[in-house]
Amino acid sequence: MNRFARLATRLLAVPLGLVWLEPAGEAAGAVPECWPVGAEPDPAVPACCRLVAEDGMPRFLSRVGDSSDDGSDDGDSDSAAFAFAGVPLVGGSGELLGVLAVTDHAPRQWSEDDVRDLSDLAAACSAQMRMRTRSETVRQAREAAEGEATRVHELLNRSELLLRASEDLADTSGLDDVRRRVGDLVGGDLEPAGIDLVLVRQGLLHHVTGAADGNVFGPPSGRPAGPFGLGSHWPVARAVREHRMIVVDGPPAAGGADAAPGSRATAATPATPAFEGLRLATAACLPLRGTHGTLGALVLGWEAPYEIGVDERAVLTTLAGYTAQAVERALHLDERVTVARQLQRAMLTELPDVPGLELSALYRPAARDDMVGGDWYDAYPLPVAPGGSAAGALALTVGDITGHDMRAAALMGQVRSMLRQADHDHPGEGPQQALGALERACRRLNLPASGTAVHAHLTPAADGHWQLRWSNAGHPAPLVVTADGAVETLVRHDVLLHHALTPGPRTCDSRVLPPGSTLLLYTDGLVEERGGDIEDNVDRLAERLAAAPAGVPLDALLRSLLDTVGPRDAQDDAVLFAVRVAAS
Repeated sequence: MNRFARLATRLLAVPLGLVWLEPAGEAAGAVPECWPVGAEPDPAVPACCRLVAEDGMPRFLSRVGDSSDDGSDDGDSDSAAFAFAGVPLVGGSGELLGVLAVTDHAPRQWSEDDVRDLSDLAAACSAQMRMRTRSETVRQAREAAEGEATRVHELLNRSELLLRASEDLADTSGLDDVRRRVGDLVGGDLEPAGIDLVLVRQGLLHHVTGAADGNVFGPPSGRPAGPFGLGSHWPVARAVREHRMIVVDGPPAAGGADAAPGSRATAATPATPAFEGLRLATAACLPLRGTHGTLGALVLGWEAPYEIGVDERAVLTTLAGYTAQAVERALHLDERVTVARQLQRAMLTELPDVPGLELSALYRPAARDDMVGGDWYDAYPLPVAPGGSAAGALALTVGDITGHDMRAAALMGQVRSMLRQADHDHPGEGPQQALGALERACRRLNLPASGTAVHAHLTPAADGHWQLRWSNAGHPAPLVVTADGAVETLVRHDVLLHHALTPGPRTCDSRVLPPGSTLLLYTDGLVEERGGDIEDNVDRLAERLAAAPAGVPLDALLRSLLDTVGPRDAQDDAVLFAVRVAAS
């Protein structure tokens, strides 16, 4: 504004010009903008400006002594002689914005040109002030629009977060999977400095931890945090007890006092034991509500103060709901998998001690916890037939029931027991009769068992040799390696076991195992992998078996074969079962 004051002084040839703001400007502490800058106007000038403002009309005064030449009283009879000219500055709606004025230290006559020039300059000054007001209004509107756009963008991001959460957490396979996916979800959008997931187990809160995977889950520096009581002072325990969100403000302070009452508190302790050592400004403890009660809590912490308004509270509550559903499903699945694995392992035979033979078996479950299969191995003494002389004979089986669930494990247990019974019901008969009896029993009992198996009888012969008889129901071919390293594949097989197929006659083959030879039975989980050729893997298995050092313990041999031939990311169970004839 002092540019207009400067222009007025030059145009009207006076020593002082000013823009006087009334009424809000002076009320807010503004001072007249003068030219020259910093000049002190005569004390009578503000009074004259007020007269212009009150009348809303221009005033051109020239005073000698204590009266003006137009007969107006300026309200200060003690002032020295001076001349004053002022024109009101008007806004777009006719409101008064201020006064553009000039003063002189001596009386003067104001000409028509002076009146016109000052009025024109005042009009330009008014337009500039109106433009500045509009610019300020536009700026405020723009800032408001930008703020609303930011808010809408944040809400859109939150909506996308919840959509991803509903999708990503819908197919989790276990607690570790839930923990990893929650960390990935919130790590990119909410950007917490710390995340903790605690679950209620036997009256205590336990942290869900797992292998380091790049997110901020769990305690700092990877140190373990033990379980803690539901009635403890930790805010996360309070959130579980009271079934509601607890927000903790402020970095932890010395003392250890409890959180203040209310859903928002300033706590002297961290929100959860996992956050000890982290100086977090805000933490939110979100209870995980399950079908039959609160399962635990999800805790998020931020290093900078984090505002949790109504919208953010709704987002966090919904995220906790999706997490609770995933946790509840994972707990149910973990329980089922545990039962199935226990059932499956209970069916794995403790191998018998047989003079002249070394036996070893290795069972490896699938890499994924929810993949429970029907693979099994078995070995047991065969009954002696009436009048027979085959004492010391041994039955061997490796099989694979179709499926990767508890049902497959249960069927495997039934088939295993029924095959044992078939051998004992048909003493002196071959392994093919036992497999046939198993098929007929499954059909009569309407047992929907399908899969593959190799069933063998091993009988001692002269000079430390053993007679092998086997029947193969669609199973991968066994391998035999002799003491000199020669490998033979026992390729002959019949159709697989299937409850929908009419049982037919099964074949039996025979071979003598000399001292020092090794028989290897295995399931397809050892040689089958996605994108690979199973025949190539069987050839590689045979090469590894032939190259094994003589006399290596069978358990070490099986482990080596699994490590070198088995797939890295196993999608199926695998069984390896080896029998070695003692060297003469």
